[in-house]
Amino acid sequence: MQTLTEIRQTIPALDSARQLEAQAYIDGLLKPVGSLGRLEALAVQLAGCPGLKGELNTRNKAMVVMCADHGVYEEGIAVSPKAVTWIQAINMTRHNTGVCVLARQAGAQVHVVDTGIDYDPIPGLVDMRVARGSGNIAKEPAMTREQAQTLLDQSIAFTRSLAADGVTLFGVGELGIANTTPAAAVVSVLTGADPMETVGVGANYPLANLQHKVDVVRKAVHVNQPDVTDGLDVLAKVGGFDLLGMAGVMLGAASCGLPVVLDGFLSYASALAACRIAPEVKQYLIPSHLSAERGARVALSHLGLDPYLVMDMRLGEGSGAALAMQLVDAACAMYNEMGTLAGSEIVLPESH
Repeated sequence: MQTLTEIRQTIPALDSARQLEAQAYIDGLLKPVGSLGRLEALAVQLAGCPGLKGELNTRNKAMVVMCADHGVYEEGIAVSPKAVTWIQAINMTRHNTGVCVLARQAGAQVHVVDTGIDYDPIPGLVDMRVARGSGNIAKEPAMTREQAQTLLDQSIAFTRSLAADGVTLFGVGELGIANTTPAAAVVSVLTGADPMETVGVGANYPLANLQHKVDVVRKAVHVNQPDVTDGLDVLAKVGGFDLLGMAGVMLGAASCGLPVVLDGFLSYASALAACRIAPEVKQYLIPSHLSAERGARVALSHLGLDPYLVMDMRLGEGSGAALAMQLVDAACAMYNEMGTLAGSEIVLPESH
């Protein structure tokens, strides 16, 4: 097992010299300086990723979808049957869910990981099964510290193995009925926000019952007393296996110097925890879209990330990350394929 200190020490800094070179090159492309806005900033971020080895090539993409059930479902904070986690995981093996369709469009391979589905194992899923569902965070920790460390190590190792096989861009997603409740708890703890600011309707939970869900999050934080300075402790006590698995992907990709596209609210919670474990992770994160979930702005503000898309999406699964991968492709295409002012013998007038 890696210690948290060892994990932090494996994450390289972005190559600032390479980023300055990339910015100068982009400024000399066939366009007014800065006219492609945040697409240019995205290309500069990519240029600094050591794992890309100076090449803006993210054609080999991997979506990693972490699946798990949550004991807090017992508190009546979700309207969908718990079996939907298992059913949708099966559908992912048939390649017909939202993330599968959008990932295929983006040219990304989807890896579906069972970190704790409360049903019999599903053929075709990557097995990181820790238990059949996490503990009910309203009454007990989601998992033990040992379970959390084991899953973190496994998800980091899996991500690093994909990188060794040539993956240069990662996306994260999740699947788990009731998982917006632990996500709201994680966000509340790590941002200091009141649960009223972080708890939303999730998968169509009745707005009239939302106070109950808020109360469950308050209870979970009170019962478990997570250590706000320790991201792994927060995930172990009020999180869940799927949230922890996504944090592991972020840490694993960052340790390889490779970028990670976030999805929605659930991934923001995992990102907050990953950045608490290793602040160096943040430089590798690419925010895809502004989730429609209530706590999204709170989490993104705390992370200091501005999403690229506003689509009113809240499907999860990694659907937003898969969609935004095409923006990453566009940034690479701009950098690699546009002509230059010098090559076209265009001389811009000096500014005064």
